[in-house]
Amino acid sequence: MALTDAKIRAAKPDIKPYKIPDTGNMFLLIHPNGSRYWRLRYRHQGKEKTLALGVYPDVSLAEARGKRDEARKLITEGIDPCEQKRIQKVVPSAEHSFESIARQWHKSNKKWSASHSEKTLKSLETHVFPFIGSRNITSLKTPDLLIPVKAAEAKEIYEIASRLQQRITAIMRYAAQSGIIHYNPAMDMAGALTTVKRQHRPALALNRIPELLERLDTYKGQPLTRLATTLTLLIFIRSSELRFARWSEIDFEKALWTIPSERPPIEGVKYSHRGSKMRTEHLVPLSRQALDILKQIQNISGGYELIFTGDHNPWKPMSENTVNNALRLMGYDTKVDVCGHGFRAMACSSLIESGLWSRDAVERQMSHQERNGVRAAYIHKAEFLDERRLMLQWWSDFLDANRVQTISPFDFARVSNSLSKK
Repeated sequence: MALTDAKIRAAKPDIKPYKIPDTGNMFLLIHPNGSRYWRLRYRHQGKEKTLALGVYPDVSLAEARGKRDEARKLITEGIDPCEQKRIQKVVPSAEHSFESIARQWHKSNKKWSASHSEKTLKSLETHVFPFIGSRNITSLKTPDLLIPVKAAEAKEIYEIASRLQQRITAIMRYAAQSGIIHYNPAMDMAGALTTVKRQHRPALALNRIPELLERLDTYKGQPLTRLATTLTLLIFIRSSELRFARWSEIDFEKALWTIPSERPPIEGVKYSHRGSKMRTEHLVPLSRQALDILKQIQNISGGYELIFTGDHNPWKPMSENTVNNALRLMGYDTKVDVCGHGFRAMACSSLIESGLWSRDAVERQMSHQERNGVRAAYIHKAEFLDERRLMLQWWSDFLDANRVQTISPFDFARVSNSLSKK
């Protein structure tokens, strides 16, 4: 039965302390001297613990329940409320709080783009500062630093948890290099997170390309949606690179699309400043088929700045779900069969299996970051543009060939090679 103020006032002290239970594992502990203490019983990592919530009547029944609910929320996030209470008692001098040093570290990173800088600070304000921001950075130990990381992991936002671990480590390294701390305890966080297997975006098997092309050609939805989906397949760029594209980026004479590192933001449209994901200018050679698609799109949206205008407002871009919604209308499960991003995997697989193109040209067209630092230093200025022009035209021709009959990338490469020699 839930407690009431009347029941509490009516409770008399006894020879020994005793408990009056409330809901949610909270109870009132009454001592022989008449003092009454709010307590919450809970389990954390298999151990039973008790959290003090205050003294009645200084802390009312309603206030105690509010504190109980806050503590239970922490428990569901994998945080020990007793440990959290201990941390919050430590009030450092402002200049040595973790938050203060973190903001100094953030301000010192001059090479970040404005969007990345804002995103990094927001993640700290949301996921880290509420837990350890007020702590004196010199008092923090590895288990303390893991509290916000583990909280994110408990919510199953694994990528955010990993990034938080990286950022906390960088902040503590900055503190060590600045002479504020003598040892970086964040170094011992390595291996603390559960390794989660990366989920790859679904992509069709290459022998199902004719089926996809037939469904695309007979798609009955909005013409701009069909054209956008077809163009995505032809040039396999990322969703934001496509959605926020402007006509000024297209050079029809040179058959080249130049995706800038950043774009002028559109008021009220989140992430509309995004250009190339790698934050460097990305060149996309346009095949004859891609140019034809763009000319068809120009008849629809050529009078506006955006290439892919929204259904209801031509000054806003089409929805981020447009391509995937079209695929679903075509009968595909975008979580299992294929999604717009899966076109990249299909194109990459085909280009590699053909045996015609260098790894460097394929990787550059996919706009992948070179992971080998030494190699990156030598090829970072190389564009392989001539090879990429041939490669994108080959991919478009390969798709056209599959409209006639199913043919593998390797076999089509042999056919196209033999034709070019005649």
